[in-house]
Amino acid sequence: MIETRLLQQFIAVAEELHFNRAAERLHMAQPPLSQAIRRLERAIGAPLFERTNRSVALTPAGTAFLETARSTLQSLDEGVAQARRVAQGAEGHLTLTFINIAPYVPLLRALRSFRHASPGVTFSMVEATTQEQIEALERGTADLGFMRAPGTTTPKLRMATLLRERICVALPAGHRLEANVTIALAALKDEAFVASPRALGKGFHDQLIGLCLSAGFVPDIVQHGRQMQTLIALVAGGFGIALLPASLATEVREDVVFRPLDVDATEEQSKLDLLMAWNENHVSPIRDRLIHAVRHALLTAV
Repeated sequence: MIETRLLQQFIAVAEELHFNRAAERLHMAQPPLSQAIRRLERAIGAPLFERTNRSVALTPAGTAFLETARSTLQSLDEGVAQARRVAQGAEGHLTLTFINIAPYVPLLRALRSFRHASPGVTFSMVEATTQEQIEALERGTADLGFMRAPGTTTPKLRMATLLRERICVALPAGHRLEANVTIALAALKDEAFVASPRALGKGFHDQLIGLCLSAGFVPDIVQHGRQMQTLIALVAGGFGIALLPASLATEVREDVVFRPLDVDATEEQSKLDLLMAWNENHVSPIRDRLIHAVRHALLTAV
């Protein structure tokens, strides 16, 4: 193993072609420098310099090794600099998991701003259900997730509420309740419902079931869909109605109408949270920078 100090000493002699000047440049005495070069030559197994009383010149082996020594030190310097950038959260890779975040403009702006300010960070974006995100974060295959409340204990994860919104009803166009400005849940007791499977998001599923129970009925779920857009498509196809995040009501459609629920404005059960989750047992300065950036942006937006 050749020490980097030996490489630096060899480069100084090779560039100065004079042991005394090289020793001065290195702030060391000349005899130890000569000994170091001999030790390097023994390690390589070939002379690197031709020495006379009046001159010092590189041998062919020395000329070849000079390029290697320079590139080795340069690569090491670059590696050290990169390691520092990663440790500072300025460079690296992040895997983000998310439910449908298209309606959440403040969050999208925060992500865009972070990417613009951090060109050294690359991303893998993975759309996934809440339960899939929980599993990925616990395994360490994801760095940060944007999800609904999981509805289960997650001792390995930390979570922060980013946004809160109300729940609305999605009805097929021409539905008997379309003319209503708001809709009471009790008016939906005889309706067929479409919903996401509980296994993919227990918290969201149980919250919607709880809302219906509080209105005095158990919803008749006739079809399931993994994604919110799938549920909207099922509503448009006349398969049933759906309880969905109000952010989806911004989409203008001819085949689906959205109406707010007629519930007490203080009823917590009628509100949905968008959460940001991460595994704090996994150290990631880049992730921590993004968490800070998202929190700051959304607090500013509010």
